[in-house]
Amino acid sequence: MRVGAVVITMGNRPEELRALLESVAKQDGDPVDVVVVGNGSPVPEVPVGVRTVELPENLGIPGGRNVGIEAFGPSGRDVDILLFLDDDGLLARTDTAQLCRQAFEADPRLGIISFRIADPDTGVTQRRHVPRLRASDPLRSSRVTTFLGGANAVRTQVFAEVGGLPDEFFYAHEETDLAWRALDAGWLIDYRSDMVLHHPTTAPSRHAVYHRMVARNRVWLARRNLPAALVPVYLGIWLALTLLRRPSRPALRAWFGGFREGWTSPCGPRRPMKWRTVWRLTRLGRPPVI
Repeated sequence: MRVGAVVITMGNRPEELRALLESVAKQDGDPVDVVVVGNGSPVPEVPVGVRTVELPENLGIPGGRNVGIEAFGPSGRDVDILLFLDDDGLLARTDTAQLCRQAFEADPRLGIISFRIADPDTGVTQRRHVPRLRASDPLRSSRVTTFLGGANAVRTQVFAEVGGLPDEFFYAHEETDLAWRALDAGWLIDYRSDMVLHHPTTAPSRHAVYHRMVARNRVWLARRNLPAALVPVYLGIWLALTLLRRPSRPALRAWFGGFREGWTSPCGPRRPMKWRTVWRLTRLGRPPVI
């Protein structure tokens, strides 16, 4: 199977980007075709053979990745598999692309693979990087209901069937939006602990827009994808969880501003998932209310 890779960058981590691209070039099997998207910034110097696209403005994470997908033809059709990798990550092993080929070839309904993210110094995987509720053992691979945005592989047929990432989200929850649409179309998602991306341990709140975007996009996610009866249940539970976590006053103010924005601004087309998809999510351990 033909494998490509999409990396988006703000141009501010040239050394880390170079190291990532070197780790992609070292992958076993046929070479991986790479596209680096400068998201509103020039692309730093890259190795010969790596294609670049420079956008005049920052389209956000999903928008930048969608441009990368289209660089491989409509819905990425020039390749069979696309890797999406953070520009400050590093593929820890040389067989990751080959493992992806084997996994997708073995299961024709497998649509998305979520890699394990580990700190390069400690080897620790943060709980939030294990895309399931039972996250205490990051070394256990399993079928899951979502995936990690900067460390994954997607069969391009998924994009052709359900569309790309939601541009309007800009940052946060865009992966779950795509995951729910893919699951509703009958695709499967796996978390694979043996496919490792080294990435320094960080907190998501390092992004200034984090609290507003998380709240706004949570509402959009529900409005776009859930049956009407589940929308208030899902958002009510997340409101309660947010208050229980006792964020700072400025963070809570930003969160409620985003929550309000999620109800008052357009969120894109509404395509509620089937009730049998709700049941599938529940059987996989994550009913779409939490």
